Amino acid sequence: MTDSAEGVLPDHAIRALIEAGAIRAATPIDAGQVQPASLDLRLGDVAYRVRASFLTGRGRRLADRLPEFEMHRMALTDGAVLERGCVYVVPLMEALELPPEISAVANAKSSTGRVDCLTRVITDDGTEFDRIAPGYAGPLFAEICPRSFSVLVRPGLRLNQIRFRRGEAVLTDAELEARHAGSPLVSGGDGALIDDGLGFSVDLSPGPGGLVGYRAKPHAGVIDLTRTGAHAVEEFWEELRPEKGHVILDPGAFYILVSREAVSIPPDCAAEMAPYVAMVGEFRVHYAGFFDPGFGHGVPARGVLEVRCHEAPFVLEHGQVVGRLVYERMASLPERLYGADLASNYQGQGLKLSKHFRA
Repeated sequence: MTDSAEGVLPDHAIRALIEAGAIRAATPIDAGQVQPASLDLRLGDVAYRVRASFLTGRGRRLADRLPEFEMHRMALTDGAVLERGCVYVVPLMEALELPPEISAVANAKSSTGRVDCLTRVITDDGTEFDRIAPGYAGPLFAEICPRSFSVLVRPGLRLNQIRFRRGEAVLTDAELEARHAGSPLVSGGDGALIDDGLGFSVDLSPGPGGLVGYRAKPHAGVIDLTRTGAHAVEEFWEELRPEKGHVILDPGAFYILVSREAVSIPPDCAAEMAPYVAMVGEFRVHYAGFFDPGFGHGVPARGVLEVRCHEAPFVLEHGQVVGRLVYERMASLPERLYGADLASNYQGQGLKLSKHFRA
């Protein structure tokens, strides 16, 4: 593979985009923002409270649409609380001037999703969240909606990440079958379920003390997203210990569960977790979806599931297929791999809350 090949751009190609000015920021980009297959994005210094979530629309800028929806604004410089159930727009420090052959996709970082903080990237001229068209030139904004907990944020906090692609990157089912036959992409569960990606199921078998997962407590306090290991689990989460092999999901409630299968992302691949088809139940799994090259490679690691039930109570059974991993080829190998060369929070993980909580 070469730097001109199709696929997801690795760390050294992202650094080349920064050096060429295709990714720029008034505050210099820190080396630690560059991940094996993505770039962490940083919050700017002001948040706009808006009446509703919105997209800019074709041919329109966010700066022109914001007055329609803005309720008030607040500085983040000394830290500010974004309240549960409210919608905010925050300009990001990074802006883009992409080459015409490069597109991008954004997603919430794992720690963001695990505290049920819905965050999506908006662009000017945008008709989709988290999708950046080839050759886009302009600013980036984060829409932030804390769902279960109010959160404290500051400028420079990294809630989102962005992945860059050249051309077609998704591996076909036939390619996944061949890769799995040569070196297993998944272990445990019922083996590899390959159908428009690699399927995975939920593990509701009792762990230590009968624990199978967590449910967010209503009316909890504020989570300071700038602090690691600072919050007591019991103040924010109820432990799930069902007596039978299923959990009844309540509409509007948020759960942290874990996949039955351990997954492996080879060094020449990246992956994104996508929800399973809606016909399997009225719930959504995983709001934070990027898996970097090297995740679970040689060190068994399961996928943490961020589950929200929608319209009606739903019985989630042990072993039920709930989502899929879409694998993508890398344009070239990254210089560093997840877990091997980085201080990665979730390598080798099982059921695990975000890094903000005490072990």
